[in-house]
Amino acid sequence: MDNTIVISTPPHIKSSRSTKGIMLDVIIALLPAAIMGVVYFGIDALLVEIVAVATAVVGEFLYYFIANGGFAKKCKNAGTVCKNWLISFDFTSIITGLILALILPPNVKWYETAIGSLAAIIFVKMLFGGTGKNLVNPAAIGRVFMFISFSITTYVACNVDPIIIESDLFTGATYLSGSLLGNGAQHISLVDLFLGTGLAGCIGETCKAAILLGYVYLVIRKVIKWWQPLLFIAVAFITSLFINGCDAYLALELTLSGGLIFGAVFMATDYVTSPKGIYAQLIYYAFLGIMTAVLRHFTNIEVASFVIVLGNIITPLLDVYVIRKPFGYKRAKKQKEGK
Repeated sequence: MDNTIVISTPPHIKSSRSTKGIMLDVIIALLPAAIMGVVYFGIDALLVEIVAVATAVVGEFLYYFIANGGFAKKCKNAGTVCKNWLISFDFTSIITGLILALILPPNVKWYETAIGSLAAIIFVKMLFGGTGKNLVNPAAIGRVFMFISFSITTYVACNVDPIIIESDLFTGATYLSGSLLGNGAQHISLVDLFLGTGLAGCIGETCKAAILLGYVYLVIRKVIKWWQPLLFIAVAFITSLFINGCDAYLALELTLSGGLIFGAVFMATDYVTSPKGIYAQLIYYAFLGIMTAVLRHFTNIEVASFVIVLGNIITPLLDVYVIRKPFGYKRAKKQKEGK
């Protein structure tokens, strides 16, 4: 008879939702962006997605297999270890691989994708204890690692023609880079920026309509709070507005460009690496918005993944020093005078 007592940190909330169920919802929400990435960039985008997801899942399995003695005693316990891994598999490695693929350009080499995916899973997730133990967002670290290691700065143009052609399009840098450097104004209409048509960029970040479809699904399924990504995006827009001399058109261009919206919806809202208290969350998302706009302005590159990693690092401090409302707390009603 197993007399093991499981102790976990209170408060304990009874719910029918499971980690697997929530992660499945996230995968479903990512599908529109993943599908549009293939539509816009073709077979290259599909290969990047397959390699990133497959490598992430295999990397998680191999780490689990080795750490749990799969090779011990001439693989005597290999079957049991494999069975336990299947039972514990919660789709998080699929999400990490898919998010990483969607924030990469379609022309990235397959081995670069595999290395980045393995680094995200093994060194960021599994090495720290697996699901729920990672200090920073694995996909964001994978992207930063690949940016530094492989100098990923060249992007191919989308194979879907722009709806409104205002001048010649360019291939090489993303449209965001052009706007930041001051030479991208009026190259692409806001409609094309929203739909992603005619842009050079990353696989899943280009079509904002697909990202927002995933956002609506996550809000309806109550996986994320509706205001969290919006606060990030709104603060980034307002900061860009002031930095660029109250040029509303340019601020809107910058907001619709790059990975800001994708990061706000799918990466900044990660349960494990974002603050728990409501006041800490307000500071967290406002911080991400300000830092994204400021660093974009002074570096002239996309910094969404870097900023999200930075926000993840300060999350423990926010959880400690920002006072949280006690669980179940209700403000006492004031007594009327004369009673």
